[in-house]
Amino acid sequence: MTLTGRHASSTDPATWTDYTAAKASRVGVGLGFVLNGDGVSCIDLDDCLVDGKPNAQAQALMDRFPTAWVELSPSGTGLHLWGTAPAGPGRRTSVDGLSVEFYSAGRYITVTGHTIRAGTLSTNIELQLV
Repeated sequence: MTLTGRHASSTDPATWTDYTAAKASRVGVGLGFVLNGDGVSCIDLDDCLVDGKPNAQAQALMDRFPTAWVELSPSGTGLHLWGTAPAGPGRRTSVDGLSVEFYSAGRYITVTGHTIRAGTLSTNIELQLV
């Protein structure tokens, strides 16, 4: 949603705003980040928490990216692992039986700021998914 209440587009920068303006806005619910191919990327894991903790497959994937900042997804049952990667199409894959989505461009990711593990942007996370 734009600051005027219109629908935003994950591929049209004219519909985006900066963090300060978005945080101050009373339009919409929550904040998000547009992955626009500038190097920031996200691994999205759905339904991978058991009693609020990562299941074995999710923990194994997190262990592959020990420096990545990991947050709780808006559903409360998944995780976002943040990193860097070249721009490319989003994809879905399976890693050790875990359904994994990867995005680096043309995608809007809602953020919660609910940190599961503090860290930084883990380098080249897409390459490490192979």
